[in-house]
Amino acid sequence: MATEMAVIAGAGSGLSASLARLLTRQGFRVVLAARNVSKLAPLVEETGALVVEADVADAASVENLFAVADKVGPLSLAVFNASGRVRGPIAELELEAVRQALLVGAYGGFLVGQQAARRLLARGSGSILFTGATASVKGMSGSAGFAMPKFGLRGLAQSMARELAPKNIHVAHFIIDGGIAPKVSGQVDEAGQPDRRLSPDAIAETYLAIHRQHRSAWTWELELRPWVENF
Repeated sequence: MATEMAVIAGAGSGLSASLARLLTRQGFRVVLAARNVSKLAPLVEETGALVVEADVADAASVENLFAVADKVGPLSLAVFNASGRVRGPIAELELEAVRQALLVGAYGGFLVGQQAARRLLARGSGSILFTGATASVKGMSGSAGFAMPKFGLRGLAQSMARELAPKNIHVAHFIIDGGIAPKVSGQVDEAGQPDRRLSPDAIAETYLAIHRQHRSAWTWELELRPWVENF
């Protein structure tokens, strides 16, 4: 079986790190992209992943990211984990901060999705996975600057799924409906309750399962929440 190559855009120490570790164990060659690559040094040492400095809101930067990744191997899986977030009263939100949140969280998803789609269409298979949040489907008070990019990202994912599924490209959107734990599953957190937050390792396992789904029963959207979370 040929080695798979995955690009994780918006990489950090949480879900992206869990994904990188899992994918590496599963035989993937992993490319991590972030604006601040120095923070990824321990993860790179642990996994052997290639790290690329990239700004997902900049078209040239994203194009370069995938050009570098092409040298690692043919793309099989792209994961978009970057997020733009601004909170506060609507009358007080800073214009530039909101613009940047939209560029990173929605436009960045488009740029990464477009580059990934071009490669997977040429290959004839593969997956593009987008990380959403509660704000993808529910705009909370004081959260306009977060809901806008998340709603936009969900719309992008839905449109891409409908367009690309008939071409054997699996596109899926994940609603992470709860806080992600900084610790491993089963540890007691600050509230004194185990698994009160979502385990990043458990989320990563779900992402991989969706990537490997049989195309006769593809999931386009999945909602994940901890067992103590209210619906």
